[in-house]
Amino acid sequence: MIVWKDHVTLPAMRSEVHFDGREIQCFVNRPPSFYWMFERAVKERPQHECISFNDQHLSYAEVSVEVDKLANGFAARGMKQGDRVVMFISNRPEFITVLFALQKLGVITVPVGTREQGPGLAYIVNQCGAVGIVFDEELTDRIPDAATSPQLKLRVSTGQATSHVEALQALDGPAVNTAAVNEEDCACILYTSGTTGNPKGAMLTHLNISHSVIHYEVSMKLTKDERGALAVPASHVTGLIALIAEMVHVMGTLVVIAEFKAADFVPLAARERVTFSVMVPAMYQLCLLQPTFRTVDLSHWRVGAFGGAPMPVPTVQALAEAVPGMTLVNCYGSTESTSPATVMPLGLSAIHNDSIGITLPCATIRIMNDQDQEVAPGESGELWIGGPMVVPGYWNNPEATAKGFAEGCWRSGDLGSKDAQGLVRIFDRIKDMINRGGYKIYSVEVENALMALPGVVEAAVVGHPCPVLGERVHAYVYAPKATVDAAAVKAHCAARLADYKVPEQVVFTDKPLPRNPNGKLLKRSLRQTA
Repeated sequence: MIVWKDHVTLPAMRSEVHFDGREIQCFVNRPPSFYWMFERAVKERPQHECISFNDQHLSYAEVSVEVDKLANGFAARGMKQGDRVVMFISNRPEFITVLFALQKLGVITVPVGTREQGPGLAYIVNQCGAVGIVFDEELTDRIPDAATSPQLKLRVSTGQATSHVEALQALDGPAVNTAAVNEEDCACILYTSGTTGNPKGAMLTHLNISHSVIHYEVSMKLTKDERGALAVPASHVTGLIALIAEMVHVMGTLVVIAEFKAADFVPLAARERVTFSVMVPAMYQLCLLQPTFRTVDLSHWRVGAFGGAPMPVPTVQALAEAVPGMTLVNCYGSTESTSPATVMPLGLSAIHNDSIGITLPCATIRIMNDQDQEVAPGESGELWIGGPMVVPGYWNNPEATAKGFAEGCWRSGDLGSKDAQGLVRIFDRIKDMINRGGYKIYSVEVENALMALPGVVEAAVVGHPCPVLGERVHAYVYAPKATVDAAAVKAHCAARLADYKVPEQVVFTDKPLPRNPNGKLLKRSLRQTA
């Protein structure tokens, strides 16, 4: 059995009751609120670099001055504890200063990815009853008007003021005190991907966030010397929790990347002495394709966490050769689990490459069958995730909450297993499993085989409707620099998979596969194309 106490020093834990009567394991010493983490960092390391962005290098003390000024300004304009304010801001220092200014007031922040379009943004604004929105100037044309969102009384732009919009830099007002919040209060609402129907607003509480940052800190042995690269969207749970909240929690430095482009990221990571990252495997693969990856100094890069997809063995080997000091760490989580639920202990990813790790110290993972009964070790079923990081539900959506949560756990919709060693594996999304003439095919298994083909950056497998067999295996492949054809792909898969799992149709694309504003692969779109 692989257990955390053999790999890390665990903080004190105890059983507590929270939310709807859930009895859960909690860390005894934990941050009481999201804003408290920032406040502590300002007090203990005022002159330490908090944010690095292009040519800007801001200390915690400097960021604190801006946070206080904005908090005063928001309060003077009527923003108060419990209000919801949407943050439609890209990766830039203003995201961090606005976030903590609103957290100081006890306002519930609602970060939204800047790829979201007008109708989707208006739905989110209205569903959460937002009374304010802060947005990038270049996104002005997507902001809902008064007729669409009459409750939206404050509009603030990162650019110039207009007749209906205030300028962020002009905000100020009388000094205000920090709001007193309960750790079970909602701190942020993050809207899930909405690949089917409207998105749901997961309510991340202060309790959820405090346990997630400790889980990251302990499992990855993060320290105050970390320089974390915010290369994923700040509005996503990974960017918000694994990078922004985590770096503030350990009082490290957040290296903000406006937009991930591998050719720019590689020299930046060297120049900024990045020590910590959390990215999807495709981002690491794109880095490997850069000629500079093996010539610049990346010796500071200590932890390379990844999730969302398996890391192909050739990529693991290539990264180990190019950056020998970096440990790859597989982790698994979701918006509803406030990011991590499992992490592979440092150094074990290469040995157990097919696993997403072991359950984190305060988390629980149950593998359940169709009758909502727990199965034996090694058997497959749906992952039910519990613990103090699991959100209490969805904002103003009791029906979705009742459907998505049971027995104090979030029903993930992922098919997987947990073996006798405690290693968790993911096979597929329940809705993505392909039924070919009665044979059940996990699309992830086929995708893993495709990703092992040199040069493949992204791969997705969906069921193609068939009047005889029900579904056939259809693959989409993004391999920008590979010289492979459909025959080579099929031969590669045939050497690794059962014959009925081999893709019968292969479509190559010269563009990345379609994703929604939260970065989740749009298999529904691929199915429609197929």
